[in-house]
Amino acid sequence: MSSSGEGVDVVRGFNRLYTRRLGLLDQHHLGSEFGLGEVRVLYELAHHDGLTAATLARTLDLDPGHLSRMLARLRRRRMVRRDRTPADRRASVLALTPAGRRAFARLDRRAGEEIATLLGSFPPERRRALVQGLGALRTLLDPAAGAGEPVLIRSQRVGDLGWILERHGALYDEEYGWGEGFEAVVAQVIAQFARGHDARREGCWIAERAGRRAGSVMLVRHPEREGVARLRLLLVEPSARGLGVGRALVETCTHFARTAGYTRVTLWTQSVLGAARAIYAKEGYVKVSEAPNTEFGEGLVSEIWERVL
Repeated sequence: MSSSGEGVDVVRGFNRLYTRRLGLLDQHHLGSEFGLGEVRVLYELAHHDGLTAATLARTLDLDPGHLSRMLARLRRRRMVRRDRTPADRRASVLALTPAGRRAFARLDRRAGEEIATLLGSFPPERRRALVQGLGALRTLLDPAAGAGEPVLIRSQRVGDLGWILERHGALYDEEYGWGEGFEAVVAQVIAQFARGHDARREGCWIAERAGRRAGSVMLVRHPEREGVARLRLLLVEPSARGLGVGRALVETCTHFARTAGYTRVTLWTQSVLGAARAIYAKEGYVKVSEAPNTEFGEGLVSEIWERVL
């Protein structure tokens, strides 16, 4: 069986599970007088003005005849109306009536309550995993859907340090072939932070987007230079590049360093990391030295960059 064929049963099993858990097979969705298709129509009309029947059919990927029958039922219930457009009296757009808006508000509130109850039935770690997994699934099925998702920068919590190590090891080996030597360096940095850090002057942050980890960065005290902090372990997931995630993480470090009383931030990078170096330059960092580096492979040049606060 092909690799795609092996996943058919998994996807079908997931479909059966979520349709049952969310009650999507019920004739009356959310205990209302509406079916799921009619609720989707109400949702689109509540969130978008000036939709024609043709546009609505394309948006929902519905057969125009089937949509026409649904709209006829909703119009008979006085939930939807047709308005002629001023520009073309032959054309018409769809809109919710006041009764339709009230009905949708009740449905929307009920849906939020049911999902909140479902999420509340899981312990915190499983709940976060569920939200992250659904965010990942949405992005995989429709990459454009998450394009406008905001980026959240939060402090590190239990489980994040393991993720930082795993992603640094896997990503830098895949993209640069740095292997276990680089992973060992990252492990040392993480272990030192985990064994004990001063939360007033040191921190680690995670970027989240659509419920998924999208990047990381760390700021720690320089072991030999008083008043100097070190920016470490900046990483941005490939799916989040070009969205300002890296710059947001570096800005977080800059703000924290100033608040903590540091006068300077320094970092160690490699000349091949062009995207990261561009972020540092935009944030006011200047390269102060460079040297050959054979720790992760041949032909590398390590660099020290610094910024005065």
